[in-house]
Amino acid sequence: MKTIIVGAGSDLGVHIDGAHLGPVQLMNDLKGFYQGESISFIQREDIIKSRNLSDRRKNEYEIEEFNTPLYQAIVEKMKQDYFPILIGGDHSVVVASALASAKKNGDIGIIWIDAHTDYNTFETTITGNIHGLPLAAINGYKNHELRYFHDGNIIQPSKTVVVGARSIDDAEKDNLRYAGVTVFTTQDIKEKGVEKVLEEAFAIAGYKTKGIHISYDLDVIDPEVAPGVSIPEFDGISEEEAMQINEFILKRMNEVVSYDLVEFNPLRDLNRKTEQIAVNLLAQIIRAAENKGKYQKINY
Repeated sequence: MKTIIVGAGSDLGVHIDGAHLGPVQLMNDLKGFYQGESISFIQREDIIKSRNLSDRRKNEYEIEEFNTPLYQAIVEKMKQDYFPILIGGDHSVVVASALASAKKNGDIGIIWIDAHTDYNTFETTITGNIHGLPLAAINGYKNHELRYFHDGNIIQPSKTVVVGARSIDDAEKDNLRYAGVTVFTTQDIKEKGVEKVLEEAFAIAGYKTKGIHISYDLDVIDPEVAPGVSIPEFDGISEEEAMQINEFILKRMNEVVSYDLVEFNPLRDLNRKTEQIAVNLLAQIIRAAENKGKYQKINY
C-alpha cells in the first residue's frame, strides 16, 4: 500500500518548547530507510506562545490555523489511497489526523496510547494546554472550537480506548465516565500483559467500525527509558512493552487505517534514547503499512 509520512511540527498545545522540532529530526532519521512520499507542516516562527498561567485557551486560534491545512492535506492523500503516518508535534495535531481519517473512512474507532487521557475541556482544563484536550475534541465531547474545520463523522466515545494512562485530572475522570470511554491504565498493562490489553482494545475500537486509528504518544513510556517528551510521567511502561504494543498493532494492520507517533521532544532527550525508540516504532509501522496485512518483525 502507498504510504505518506506527514510531519506536524507544532508544540502550540503545550507550554514546553521543543516538540515542534521532533518531526523534522525523525523524518531525517528515516531518510535512509523510507523512500516514499512525505509532506511537512511547521508552526510559524513568528508565533509567540501563550504562557500565561490564567489562560485556559492557550494558542487556540494558532492551533486551529495549523490544524486546518494539515487536516485538508491528510483527507486529500487518503482519498488517493495513501496510508498516513503522522509524526508530531504535541498531541493537539492529532485532532487533524484522527478526524481526517474519520472523514475519509466513516465510522472508525481509535486507540489512544498515552500516559494521559487528553480528555479535558476548556471548562475543566487546569493548565490551559490544549494538548490535554484533543481526544475529547475528536470524540465530539465539547471542544468544538478545536474542530471547526471538520464536517464529517466524529469518532464515537464507545469506540475509543485509552491504553497506558496514569495521569488523569479529577474533572477529566468525570468527563471520561460521562462520555463512556474505555481506559486501560499502566497498571492494567503490568497486571494483564500487553497482549490481553490490546486484544480488548482492538475488540472495542473495532466493533462494527470501518477501521481503527492508532495514536501513539511516546510519554506512555517511562521517562527513565524515554526522557525526550515534554510532559514526562513516571512509572510508565518499559521499552520492551512499548515495542510489544507496536508489534501487536502490526499483527492487526488490516484493521488499522491511520497511525500517529507524537510528543518526541529532542530538546529533552538524553543520548538520543527516545529518538531511537521512535525511529524503531516508525520503521516497523512503515514496513507493515507498505505490506498491508503482512506481519513482519523488523530489527533495527
